Amino acid sequence: MSITPEKIVERCNSVMAHAWMVRTFVKHSEEAEDFPELMQVARAVFDTSRALEVHASDPDRYLKMLAKKIGRLRRAAEAFRVEAPRASAHTNFQQAVASMDYCVEELEELLEAARNGSLISGGMSDGPIDSP
Repeated sequence: MSITPEKIVERCNSVMAHAWMVRTFVKHSEEAEDFPELMQVARAVFDTSRALEVHASDPDRYLKMLAKKIGRLRRAAEAFRVEAPRASAHTNFQQAVASMDYCVEELEELLEAARNGSLISGGMSDGPIDSP
């Protein structure tokens, strides 16, 4: 099974849609007023989404931009994992942390697939695609 750069971008966009829902949850949570550090993840998702959306029709530029932004998104997710339980023990926050961890992990795997021309969970490519 071949994985094209366009398919990788499509999957990245789906993952970012999940991250956007975490952003929306955090942004509108009452806890964000008392724990402004929670907004770091919301800002990182917003920044990443906006940076990627302008390159959606150009997979090479999209993947290069994602490679630039993934570090900040990862750091924000790591901080969120620490700060969210301080803000609330509610299941919604636990699930939001799990969602952000998954989103970052999946985006990193998709970037790796783009570099290697294969998809770990989705099959193998016929050959490598250009590295971002």
